[in-house]
Amino acid sequence: MENFTKPFTRQEAIPEAGIDRAVEIMRSGKLHRYNTEAGETAEAALLEKEFAEYLGVPYCLACASGGYALHVALKAAGLQPGEKVLTNAFTLAPVPGAINNAGGVPLLVEIDRNYCVDLVHLESLMQSEAPRYFMISHMRGHLADMEAVTTLCEQYKVVLIEDCAHTMGASWNGKASGTFGSIACFSTQTYKHINSGEGGFLTTTDAEIMARAIMHSGSYMLYERHGAAPDKDTFKDIRLDTPNYSGRMDNLRAAILRAQLPLLKDNCERWNELYRAAETGLQKINSIELSERPSLEYYVGSSIQFRPSSLTTPAQVQDFVTRCMKRGVELKWFGSEDPQGFTSRYDSWRYLGEAPTLPNTLDVLSNTLDMRLPLTFDTADIKVICDIIASELLNTD
Repeated sequence: MENFTKPFTRQEAIPEAGIDRAVEIMRSGKLHRYNTEAGETAEAALLEKEFAEYLGVPYCLACASGGYALHVALKAAGLQPGEKVLTNAFTLAPVPGAINNAGGVPLLVEIDRNYCVDLVHLESLMQSEAPRYFMISHMRGHLADMEAVTTLCEQYKVVLIEDCAHTMGASWNGKASGTFGSIACFSTQTYKHINSGEGGFLTTTDAEIMARAIMHSGSYMLYERHGAAPDKDTFKDIRLDTPNYSGRMDNLRAAILRAQLPLLKDNCERWNELYRAAETGLQKINSIELSERPSLEYYVGSSIQFRPSSLTTPAQVQDFVTRCMKRGVELKWFGSEDPQGFTSRYDSWRYLGEAPTLPNTLDVLSNTLDMRLPLTFDTADIKVICDIIASELLNTD
């Protein structure tokens, strides 16, 4: 039997321009974003300006992580201790973690069979709970109908915060992911669309929200050194009223990211080529169900999710994942009761208290398998992977 030998966690090298600039910064010793000389603009400030221009928004803050950006987004938007915050039941642990860190209480929303937030359940919670915030997680790159989402938020006066960790470069009906809500948060962790190991962005069109976010990030009184910030008058009172949570991005990571940003558009297309190859290969396997990608969605296919209907018990799913792994194909199972690695089911977050009953989400996740599609793969690799998946499904007891 043919095995697959490439690692699923291997990323492409940082572009040489980024490596060269990072070495320059290390030789200068000026890694801290505010360690600049007269007339010099810090690498982090340059990155903020460039990412804001890329997204088409006026304000951007470079952060130490995407999770930190989510936390600060809620605080900058005015979340009060104990307030409920709507969020998808299917997401990664940093999202409810950020809500908890900001003093909020996650209010989990069902998902549909396409891994997007269930709009009917979302509206029912907006009606019954009257929350002020919805942190929508575009989990694994799946965009809900964002026009419908924003209409609901406007109708019920809910502040929309987008978690775009998996949708940098994506869009809905021609409008970029991250430009629908009051605030958007992006991740630059290693497995995201640009890679600095850890890092993130907070973007907004609201000057006061950005001023508070900058102060929260640990700018001290150096807020004028940011590359995509509001004018200094906006900070007059905010600078004295806002606590410092110290979550800045450093110049070293900013240099690494600046070299990758111009490549993002082409890389999105490369991911989508891999995604389409995987989609075609998996569609040939009778027992596999894939999500439907709406025509209005431009996705970035850096991973793919599928559900083998022939696997009807947890033991069968786990056995299948184990057998695929033995042949070099690394799959993650989001339906396991016991969290594994990056994956966890919502009812394992026991710090939230008693888990709600969300039958649709549990049903969808019960046999949902997730597979990364790194740019170190090519379409020939995808064919081998799909052949292994098909072979092992045939061997399921």
